Amino acid sequence: MPSLYDIKPRFQALLRPTAARLAQRGVSANTVTLAAAGLSVLLGLVTAATGWSWLLLLYPPFLLLRMALNAIDGMLAREFFKPTPLGALLNEVGDMVSDAALYLPLALLLPAPPWLVVVTVLLAVIGEATGVAARSIGASRRYDGPFGKSDRALAFSILAVAAFFQVLAPALWMPLVLGALLLLAVLTILNRMRAALAEIGA
Repeated sequence: MPSLYDIKPRFQALLRPTAARLAQRGVSANTVTLAAAGLSVLLGLVTAATGWSWLLLLYPPFLLLRMALNAIDGMLAREFFKPTPLGALLNEVGDMVSDAALYLPLALLLPAPPWLVVVTVLLAVIGEATGVAARSIGASRRYDGPFGKSDRALAFSILAVAAFFQVLAPALWMPLVLGALLLLAVLTILNRMRAALAEIGA
């Protein structure tokens, strides 16, 4: 199914000059990966510890920065340095940790039942684990949508801004939107499982 992941090549093309400059300075892919995860955990911890609503406005620019860092670390590994097993592990684990750290604190700030946010984030992380698990049966790493990493970033950015500005009584419609995202997360898991099985002809 369609996903924002489909525009990744164009996004990478914009960031390639930055990746080249970092490579010239000796910045490794793992350094960028750890920086993205560390900043994500930091923002999540501050959000959870303080509950300051203005932090919701940081989510859109920060998630865009995180997407940029994720794209750059991949280019550094593939195009400028040799990919390593440690780098692959850091990339996958870092993404899951970042998702949990960033999105779970929103359960405290979004005008919706906290359990709904928690379950949606949990299913999103399971979706990423499903994409990784595809390799265990001989398929490629699956990125099928409709609720991939980039899609989640866009969705939660919109929800964060809408909650801050109280757009059209979010307490009324946000639970419905989160419920829809939950269903999309389930559909993503099923799509990745189906695509992986189809890829190996099972």
